[in-house]
Amino acid sequence: MTAQIDDELWSAIADPSRRRVLDLLISNSEVSASWLAGRVPFSRQAVSKHLVVLERAGLITRSKQGREVLYQVQADRLDQATRAMAELAARWDRRLAAVKRLAEAAHADKHADKHADREDNNDRTQDRDT
Repeated sequence: MTAQIDDELWSAIADPSRRRVLDLLISNSEVSASWLAGRVPFSRQAVSKHLVVLERAGLITRSKQGREVLYQVQADRLDQATRAMAELAARWDRRLAAVKRLAEAAHADKHADKHADREDNNDRTQDRDT
């Protein structure tokens, strides 16, 4: 994916209201904006704006049936988006694992330093006592 397409995708799915609209479209095949507006807690105008963003991101398409405009999910694009999110999650998992390893190594080094300091103190105490 190109950076611009990627940005449009993340922007489109970042909004919880758009995700709600997208969920309804996934669950109900082809539906109108009016139908969607009857099932969400925001206005028909807001639904239309969300549909524009989802369409621009390639997640949905529209088709005309008579005088009615129906919207449906683009399964291929949604699958592509799912793969992109999985790849991003895997990258973050790798980064977090690396941070964890560094933190554990730093903790082990600190623990080893404290242990070495205690031994040095014990050696000095024994030398002084003898």
